[in-house]
Amino acid sequence: MTTPVAADARVVALVPAAGRGVRLGAPIPKALVPVCGAPLLVHAVRGLLAAGCVDQVVVAAPPDMVDVVVDALREFGPTVRVVPGGEERSDSVRLALDEAVSTHPDTRVVLVHDAARCFTPPEVIRAVVEAVRAGAPAVIPVLPVADTVKEVDSAGHVVATPDRSRLRVVQTPQGFDIDLLRRAHDQQDAPVTDDAGLVERLGEPVATVAGHPHALKITTPFDLVIAEALFSGAQL
Repeated sequence: MTTPVAADARVVALVPAAGRGVRLGAPIPKALVPVCGAPLLVHAVRGLLAAGCVDQVVVAAPPDMVDVVVDALREFGPTVRVVPGGEERSDSVRLALDEAVSTHPDTRVVLVHDAARCFTPPEVIRAVVEAVRAGAPAVIPVLPVADTVKEVDSAGHVVATPDRSRLRVVQTPQGFDIDLLRRAHDQQDAPVTDDAGLVERLGEPVATVAGHPHALKITTPFDLVIAEALFSGAQL
């Protein structure tokens, strides 16, 4: 545990949204694909701000669509900033983090959130922030694994059956002490899809809080159908 952070310490959420979302099969970047009447990204930002503990959101957009993303997020005013993203997800996180630090050097808590998890309930976001403020240097929301999981080799043969009671599905937002997140990215030696994984490489502890089934990741057309069915009547 690190020293607890002041209850009023500034919290910034980073949303790397520069990916093209090939698996979704849409002609536009995944973050701009509409679901329940608005782009995934708009729902994600709305949810972050609705939690009541996020002071600012920095979105990393596709470099050639920054103006489009700015226009899509206009309703949020100066609370949301947009920067050009990078080639890899980790590049986008780093660029958004640099923007957050340069704009507000007093930021102490940083969240990294996937736009594809756009229906994450506010209570999950608050739980992550509260855990970091309480002194956990890195925090991730998780769910137990319901299915039996098999480890297979390159030929597709089963080599092990992990004990699922020790396995968890990881969601976002992931929360960090800002100094730890910067150190983790400064020492990154390969692209990653999980910022907590960078922290693990440093040998630092990663705490967990309860996730929520509604924080599902929208990756495929099937996921879009599920989200529409679940949330079309929700007030987010």
